[in-house]
Amino acid sequence: QPEEVIPAKLCRRMDRFVQFAVCSAEQLMKDSGYSIDENNAENTGVILGVGLGGLHTIEVFHSKLMESGPSRISPFFIPMLISNMAPGQVAINTGAKGPNLVLTSACASSLHAIGHAYSEILLGRCEAVITGGMEATITPMGISGFTSMKALCTQYDDTPQKASRPFDLTRAGFVMSEGAAMLMLESLESAKARGAKIYAEVTGYGATGDAYHITSPAEDGKGAATAMSLAMREGGIKPSQVDYINAHGTSTHHNDLFETRAIKLALGDAAKDVVINSTKSMIGHLLGAAGGVEFIACVKTIQDGFIHQTVGTKETDPECDLNYAVGAPVEKDVNYVLTNSLGFGGHNATLLL
Repeated sequence: QPEEVIPAKLCRRMDRFVQFAVCSAEQLMKDSGYSIDENNAENTGVILGVGLGGLHTIEVFHSKLMESGPSRISPFFIPMLISNMAPGQVAINTGAKGPNLVLTSACASSLHAIGHAYSEILLGRCEAVITGGMEATITPMGISGFTSMKALCTQYDDTPQKASRPFDLTRAGFVMSEGAAMLMLESLESAKARGAKIYAEVTGYGATGDAYHITSPAEDGKGAATAMSLAMREGGIKPSQVDYINAHGTSTHHNDLFETRAIKLALGDAAKDVVINSTKSMIGHLLGAAGGVEFIACVKTIQDGFIHQTVGTKETDPECDLNYAVGAPVEKDVNYVLTNSLGFGGHNATLLL
């Protein structure tokens, strides 16, 4: 119910993905205790990720155009659908006047956004950044488009608990989700100075491109492997120190197989010992917002020492032969986590927490 946070008049001028962003950022500001005023506004950025933007708005106004002509198109049509309006509206709502932008790299968008926010803080351009991602693509065109690509699972309408089963021998595509996830990325000095509750630390970031195919990851997994290796190198750790990997794990044939190969390339002998799971097995695929949601799952894993199972997966593909937390969650101390996001077009992003 976005009207609980956003005045109804403004709600009508926002696509659903923007409403998600504004509402999520409102929750974030309360949780973080971070106050923006004239002293820090220009050092506080908003860097978000979205895959598609205002698809719902386009569909609604296209119908109006076809039925009633151009006079029925609202002057808010363009501001409602453009992807950068999410960080724009978040900034208007919070007062953040630092770098304000949106990154779009399909399903890697929000992890790239968090990585870019991390880089801005390292470079001293910001002391804090509101970052993460949002997506709202459960629309007729969104579902139809991904279905025609054979990306969505369509076999289990009567048994939906079987639909999302990453790394399973019978996996058959992903389940579409939508929503948002936000976090306050802040320099250690700033967080300590204000007595912030520090949940976890970002210590490395890797970003690469496959230069291979418009939808398929590189078959050898080298691009994603390099992103993981870059994140570990920046964090100054060895593969054997990684306790857990939150995989992109979409439940599509190509992704799960090629990501498995990537993990083996990046971690070598340590790959067989690390616990891996897919949060998408529980909540589906939020496209551009997936990396942000999964980042938060990683933070909770570090906090609680609890690695959730890959739900729905029963019999793993013989070529997907790593430890995917199948059948039960894993309880263990977790210090270092890698989280991966891979996007159509060959975009790879990895963060080390």
